[in-house]
Amino acid sequence: MSSHYDTAIFNYFNQTEQLPLLRIAESESYPLRYGENPHQKGMFFGKMNDLFDKLHGKELSYNNLLDVDAAVALIADFKETTFAILKHNNACGVASRPTVLEAWNVALACDPTSAFGGILISNAKIDKATAEEINKLFFEVIIAPAYDEDALAILKSKVNRIILIQKHTALPNTLHRTLLNGVIEQSKDAKSETATDLTVVTETAPTASEINDLLFANKLVKHTKSNTIVFVKDNTLIASGTGQTSRVDALKQAVEKAKNFGFDLKGAVMASDAFFPFPDCVELADKAGITAVIQPGGSIKDKDSIEYCNAHKVSMVFTGTRHFKH
Repeated sequence: MSSHYDTAIFNYFNQTEQLPLLRIAESESYPLRYGENPHQKGMFFGKMNDLFDKLHGKELSYNNLLDVDAAVALIADFKETTFAILKHNNACGVASRPTVLEAWNVALACDPTSAFGGILISNAKIDKATAEEINKLFFEVIIAPAYDEDALAILKSKVNRIILIQKHTALPNTLHRTLLNGVIEQSKDAKSETATDLTVVTETAPTASEINDLLFANKLVKHTKSNTIVFVKDNTLIASGTGQTSRVDALKQAVEKAKNFGFDLKGAVMASDAFFPFPDCVELADKAGITAVIQPGGSIKDKDSIEYCNAHKVSMVFTGTRHFKH
């Protein structure tokens, strides 16, 4: 108890001093079903009840919590009514629509195969009509700010399904991760680009609707494992290539996934979490139907990609900000 108190005092004063020292003391713990795999033990140290009200279901696992963390971070970047489906920390379906039911239906259509066993999150109340559609899918966790009573009755029909209400609680601006025999610390990636952050670098400029989709795609890139390529059309995730060691492979994966689920990429936009060192990515994207591209820029060979886009009337904008996620 005294150690926890001393740590609180130190961290309070260190807000102004900001000495390169780390003091962590958590007096609350939350037992997990297991760790990353069933043979591993797991424990969450923190104030879980400050973040969520758990209404139903089994205990959370280590992997559940990682997905919940990724889902909460992603949905925070969207103000309009949005539904997202995540699997292994990556979005496999995201859509913004006037109603939560529309957003759910469109998000699920992105990749219904990956959605199986996923984590669902909405920034709008879940109503009965939406719950009836959601209930057709097997999923681990659902998170929303509120639920209608008749919607809850439907969602609670599965005994193990975890239902969470997300509270309006500020999350830390500093992130920590253990590695080797220590801890690394960094500030949260709180940057979310707007239209004023975009620099058009091609002769063809993106249309207003393309700019809207480019910004939507750039939000998703920020929350997807590197290397990643994201395709978006009409405020909807069409496909993504995630966690690849080659950016070209990430792009090819995204193209293949879009084709598998019957999406026409003509008129869609592409986002990349880092710059293109060669023009191969914009060439592949153009041939797939992509008409606008958003990327950080900053490669010594940026002009090669720009020249290709100019020759094929593809618009491209630079943000000046890289969004790696490892």
